[in-house]
Amino acid sequence: MLKEKAKQKIDSMRDVVVKLIKEHSDAELSSVSLKQLMGGMRGVKCLPCFTSNVDPQQGITFHRYNIPQLIEKLPKAPGGEQPLPEGIFYLLITGELPTEEDVAEITEEWKKRGELPDYLTQTLDALPKDQHPMTQFSTGILTLQHDSVFTKRYREGISKYDYWDPMYEDVMNLLAKLPRIAAYIYRRSYKDGNHIGPDPDLDWGGNFAHMMGVENEEYKELMRLYLFLHCDHETGNVSAHTTHVVGSALSDAYYSLSAGINGLAGPLHGLANQEVLRWIMGVKEKLGGGVPTREQLTEFLWDTLNKGQVIPGYGHAVLRVTDPRYTAQRNFALKNLPEDETFKIVSMLFELVPDILKEHGKAKNPWPNVDAHSGCLQVYYGVVEYDFYTVLFGVSRAIGVLTQLIWSRAMGLPIERPKSLYIKDLEDMFA
Repeated sequence: MLKEKAKQKIDSMRDVVVKLIKEHSDAELSSVSLKQLMGGMRGVKCLPCFTSNVDPQQGITFHRYNIPQLIEKLPKAPGGEQPLPEGIFYLLITGELPTEEDVAEITEEWKKRGELPDYLTQTLDALPKDQHPMTQFSTGILTLQHDSVFTKRYREGISKYDYWDPMYEDVMNLLAKLPRIAAYIYRRSYKDGNHIGPDPDLDWGGNFAHMMGVENEEYKELMRLYLFLHCDHETGNVSAHTTHVVGSALSDAYYSLSAGINGLAGPLHGLANQEVLRWIMGVKEKLGGGVPTREQLTEFLWDTLNKGQVIPGYGHAVLRVTDPRYTAQRNFALKNLPEDETFKIVSMLFELVPDILKEHGKAKNPWPNVDAHSGCLQVYYGVVEYDFYTVLFGVSRAIGVLTQLIWSRAMGLPIERPKSLYIKDLEDMFA
């Protein structure tokens, strides 16, 4: 069982953490410049992460496995080529690659826990249908707090060494329900409330596609890939850090994830994927429709930069190479939709933008990130409602941030409370 495996790993990791603190508690890991202090603390190494790491040259790694390795090694759906998201969840929890049996166990467990309570659907139905899907999603998550196992066990009295156990139960319950919540919102907001029930024969990602109403085997494969690619991104990004810092107050998984989803909704974070596609469709319209020539697109890109605007989907806070998540999506498109007009524009941007940004000289990373590609794939399969894209991101990102929450409680990480510097004291310091 996954929970038993998790307990073994937690006991082992506790020994590692205790030894590190005992033997190296005074070791300095980073210094902070004034630029970092005033620039969002970018690059300051001050957060532990038990699941993943973002390397500037390699991209995201999960317990030191990179994306190409995991696409090859993680279990697939029968006849499929893309990794099942249940597999990356198992890896994040245990640090070990799962077997097909391990993944099947998680799939079945999430099916058992996935039913939505009436009070949740009634709460969602009380919201305006044109309420942004991310607001509905966050509200749905928070509403489920009514059934938090962690909150109940904490009130009853529980050893701090066992906090991870009820947190694990909340995480499993939440992950089981998230695709159903998201699909309910999608069908409610865009399909006249004609809801589709789960298919007992499908996996977590395939069922999500089915409940949205996209009955296409390729799209089920895309959903599995998408949910795998967006699942985790160490601890410092807004959604992960927000989930972590709220959880550090011993708030349960529902409070914590709802807060993280609110952070994901910002245009500088998860909302970027819908904004990229909106921009690409705008480019297409401004240049007369269809696929523009290289000359037309080059001129448009230079005009954009010369007006002081950015080319969305390019650049990354950490990466200094093409985002491997972009490459994985590109490989999917090359196989399944090579002649699609929007994909051809995305491909042309990939060929042109990096060199233009290098010549322009202001971008530290001229390469595409994950958001530069995901939208065109969704549109191809008929999911044209841009505002919903960040909900897809949120379902995936929940895998990582909730796993981190289990690890935080297992390792007894304290409430987060960094010290601030009053701006006048800073001014006096350098006077």
